[in-house]
Amino acid sequence: MKESNNATRDDAAPGEPDVTGTLTEERVLTENTNAARDLYNQSSYGTVLDNGQVQLSLHEALFLLQRNKLLVLDDDQNILRFNDFVKQAKEIEDDFWIRYAVYKDMRKRGYIVKTALKFGADFRVYDRGVQPGDDHAKWIVYPVHEGDTLTWYEFAAKNRVAHSTKKKLMLGVVDNEGDVTYWEVQWKRP
Repeated sequence: MKESNNATRDDAAPGEPDVTGTLTEERVLTENTNAARDLYNQSSYGTVLDNGQVQLSLHEALFLLQRNKLLVLDDDQNILRFNDFVKQAKEIEDDFWIRYAVYKDMRKRGYIVKTALKFGADFRVYDRGVQPGDDHAKWIVYPVHEGDTLTWYEFAAKNRVAHSTKKKLMLGVVDNEGDVTYWEVQWKRP
């Protein structure tokens, strides 16, 4: 493995990560190890594939990288440090950093956060103590920057997605410092 030389990890913990993954297209695939599957079994990170690998979203991978739980390699087997990973993720996904701020904040608060692409949303969030598969997600979450505008049509569409999937709509509003404020929206009948 070659180490990329231009970036450092934010709040890295001492020691080497137990799990290695490779950034491929829009995801990180881990090796087929018990340590990789433990990420899923213990904290619901990623999805276990039929071949035993764990597929992580970009947000999950960066969160684990930042906590020194995952070593990420590129296709050439170079080690991707925090800033290198962020740079590549921003090229893959629009508004990656806004989404990551919400993902990171929710995870630090003890929630399980999974992608919600099939629902037409950014994330689905499970209440504390609830594992995916044991019960349904409580919220559909849309990260937005505090300076962004949302039309009534866009707002109604987001609300409709949440309502049709029997989840609550939550907007994660990220300010310029990366702090997140949450707004939960509920349908009310007069």
